[in-house]
Amino acid sequence: MNLVSLFTGAGGLDLGFEKAGFQTIWANEYDKTIWATYEKNFPNAKLDRRSITDVRPDEVPDCYGMIGGPPCQSWSEAGAGRGIDDKRGKLFYDYIRLLKEKQPKFFVCENVHGILAEKHKASFTNFIKEFENCGYNVVYKEVDANDYNVPENRLRVIIVGYRKDLGKSFVFPEPEKYKPVLRDAIWDLRMAKPAKEHNKSHRDDLEIPNHEYMNGGFSTIYMSRNRVRSWDEPSFTIQAGGRHAPIHPKAPKMVFVEQNKRIFAKGYENEYRRLSVRECARIQTFPDDFIFIYNDIADGYKMIGNAVPVNLAYAIANQIKKDMK
Repeated sequence: MNLVSLFTGAGGLDLGFEKAGFQTIWANEYDKTIWATYEKNFPNAKLDRRSITDVRPDEVPDCYGMIGGPPCQSWSEAGAGRGIDDKRGKLFYDYIRLLKEKQPKFFVCENVHGILAEKHKASFTNFIKEFENCGYNVVYKEVDANDYNVPENRLRVIIVGYRKDLGKSFVFPEPEKYKPVLRDAIWDLRMAKPAKEHNKSHRDDLEIPNHEYMNGGFSTIYMSRNRVRSWDEPSFTIQAGGRHAPIHPKAPKMVFVEQNKRIFAKGYENEYRRLSVRECARIQTFPDDFIFIYNDIADGYKMIGNAVPVNLAYAIANQIKKDMK
């Protein structure tokens, strides 16, 4: 069951589908800081490095399914949220353009939950209509990755379409009964290393690949709320910016001072460090043999924070596999 992967990133969605028995044969990713990581971990997939706007349908192989998550910055509540007025927001239409021509049996499209905000309602409604006009029965749902064996509270919108001639529609799998927590994900990791000067990577000097964390101060925005989850809680959402990475659970929760101001607990200041790149990868359910390649540690955090959690992707893929039988 061959797949085409668009807006591929580091390949969290691809890896989840691979675990379910699918195989990415062709992927498109424009960010050059990701290429080495994707090609190392998916040696059997052909990586197209162009902007998707330059890709013609006849250059994309025929496929069983199409997967991908158009850039989320346009729809994110944490960003400017310019939506369709942002050129990145318009990239949704390139996904639709290629889907319409290739006509795989199914497609999966993922994005941030901010895309459901009232100010984006008209754009999102139009996207769904366009997917349906391509010949698909389309369903969508906002899900929390923690419901699907991911030790992280991460709200995302998943859109799934089955080609209409198949005569069926996707039904989201039921949430898992057990909700994993940080202890399940990172308890066994040994001490992480701080990044080198200017937040450069140690690369091959690490006993555990990518087990290094970003140095630097914490902004007033960062200190405006608690950034610590305990061992027995799921992680905060792993973001694409390393400076916004959550604090390791060995530290006490931050102390409330006043509205939008918190401090580190006195006597424990040295316990407050950001989660390492590998810890963030574990939380996003990437296996330890999935190696992230970067010189600037910020690129490692970016790849992981922008990825679909592998176990969430697997849950969606496994349900599709059952339906396609």
